[in-house]
Amino acid sequence: MEGLYKLLWDRVDHNARRAVDVYLSEVPDFRAAARVDGVRASMLDFAVLLRRREVELAADGSPFTGEDLAVLTAFGEQRGAQGVSTGSGRRVLDLHDVLTLREIHEAAGLHEVGQVTEMIGWLPGNGLAGQNAYLRGFLTGQKRGTPFVKRTQELAAALLEDKAVIPGLPESLELGSADRYLIAVVRFPGEPLPPEERREEIIGALLKRERVPMIWTEPGELVALFPCADPETVRERALGLVRECAELIGRPCATGAASGRVRALADTAGLARRISRVAPVEARPGRLPVMTDVFAELGVARLPQVDEWLRGVARRLESGPDLVTTLDAYYRHDMNRLNTAGALHIHPRTLDYRLRRIRELAGMDAGSYRGVRVLGATVALVLAGRWN
Repeated sequence: MEGLYKLLWDRVDHNARRAVDVYLSEVPDFRAAARVDGVRASMLDFAVLLRRREVELAADGSPFTGEDLAVLTAFGEQRGAQGVSTGSGRRVLDLHDVLTLREIHEAAGLHEVGQVTEMIGWLPGNGLAGQNAYLRGFLTGQKRGTPFVKRTQELAAALLEDKAVIPGLPESLELGSADRYLIAVVRFPGEPLPPEERREEIIGALLKRERVPMIWTEPGELVALFPCADPETVRERALGLVRECAELIGRPCATGAASGRVRALADTAGLARRISRVAPVEARPGRLPVMTDVFAELGVARLPQVDEWLRGVARRLESGPDLVTTLDAYYRHDMNRLNTAGALHIHPRTLDYRLRRIRELAGMDAGSYRGVRVLGATVALVLAGRWN
């Protein structure tokens, strides 16, 4: 062994200690694990062993052996069993890649160009094989060290943050994977929800109905991601989960949904969240709104002047008897008098009286072109709790 390989071999102990220091500094989960007696020493032993094998094999141009991969798998399983999150597991592998290149750069002299090229050529295929072996063990260990609900939320978080998902993670959770997802946001406005432990219990109950990634992104907002093959079928499934969530919480909620591709789901979730903020707050949601259902309300929400104007219309409607409820039913039944009266359990003449009262207060007929546009948007925003 000579040249670059000899220099790397001589620096193995130094590089391994520095690598462990970086892991503990950059990854809180590793720092927590290292508080247990013997864990830091184990990390250092592994860092030394891995670097020695990389130098030996690269110098010979040989791949990792089955025994090498088994060691990587065992170490990954050990870390997974210690409660290290999937994000932290991925982060450590990324740090190892960066540190390896740094170590090669520091050791390389002006006369080791050929060996640097050899080493750089050896790394991609063998590095990937080593990472895959480590991750297989890591996911196996996680089944013992991390509750199923938490692992499901970690997958949801990775998807929503447009991060690379650890290979095999969806399959280890029996969730499957997809290129496209429908994201459903369930928003519970008002008083704080139950504590975190209870919210995790709710996710556990919902996972029995729909085995899909989901996460509480804040105390009052649940996000679920449905693999999206048939949009209409998926919306029905998502609506069922939303209704069950509302029942478990025992509180009215507002919902919104949007679909998008993996690695662009942060923007998709943002749209679904904005939809939920202009959707009606209901004890049992009647539908799962998407952009085409509330595009007018979304536009209004971005224009303060229009928002204030419609708020004035809403104030005028407050002086009448159940006028917002009446308009909501009227538009939901396509302005059919008899069906609207039946839904409200009132006589058609009572409905006519209310519609006249609306015209007097708002200055427009509910069934006119202008009335549908203005009053429809006003009612939607009132029901969404926009001005509470």
